[in-house]
Amino acid sequence: MSIVEAPAKTRAQIKERTLRKDNWRLYPVSIFVFFTVWVVYATVRAFWGAAFYVPEYHYLTPFYSPCLNEICDSVTVNGHTGTAAEFGTFLPAGTRGWIPFAAITLPFLLLFRLTCYYYRKAYYRSFWLSPSACAVKEPHGKYTGERRFPLIGQNLHRYFWMAAVVISLINTYDAIRAFHGKDGGIGVGLGTIILVVNVILLWMYTLSCHSCRHIVGGRLKNFSKHPFRYRMWGWVSRINQQHGTYALITLCSLVVADAYIAFVAGGVFSDPRIFN
Repeated sequence: MSIVEAPAKTRAQIKERTLRKDNWRLYPVSIFVFFTVWVVYATVRAFWGAAFYVPEYHYLTPFYSPCLNEICDSVTVNGHTGTAAEFGTFLPAGTRGWIPFAAITLPFLLLFRLTCYYYRKAYYRSFWLSPSACAVKEPHGKYTGERRFPLIGQNLHRYFWMAAVVISLINTYDAIRAFHGKDGGIGVGLGTIILVVNVILLWMYTLSCHSCRHIVGGRLKNFSKHPFRYRMWGWVSRINQQHGTYALITLCSLVVADAYIAFVAGGVFSDPRIFN
């Protein structure tokens, strides 16, 4: 039996529009709607420049961390004044509205997610229809892979992962600061729990990354000589199976954390206190 190879730089083609009998459109359509809504919300909030910090309890939304605008130096909400600028400021107040307060971290987080293996699958299928699903007719005639600009930038994912680890450490610091009581000292409120849960989920997404799995256990020729790295590789491999789930859940947890802090900072409701 002879095998006929497809011409170079062309897609594999099938005569039928699809060989699927299930509802294959559900995934690309739902992801398209979900991502679009999230991007609109995140963009609006990133440039809003208000309702981002609750000084009474040290609640800082992850969309504004670290807060680098001069406005972050002194924030007053409901008669309480505090600073959200834990790492200094270099953005003048006049840039509010056209430069995000977290101008350093947001680009790296965006690039980390854009180059993520799960997100590539999601937006390739939902936005580029490349293809929409397995066994569905390919609408594009040519395929160049990820060897040309801009897709060649996908190969920088491991470096964006390293930046994401640093940013996750900053988010962890913000969550620790949220254990601030109404009368000083240690305190716990609903906002504290939301920020802690969010940062845990962010760590699960970051550590379940394929790049993390390769960094932990890659280039080893003999696992028995590296028992610690082998155990870490096994743990990362287990949570790596749910990497796509964490990728979507963290988008939701980020919105929940941001919206909650915005409502409290805006005076819509008060933060329910569990302790102090």
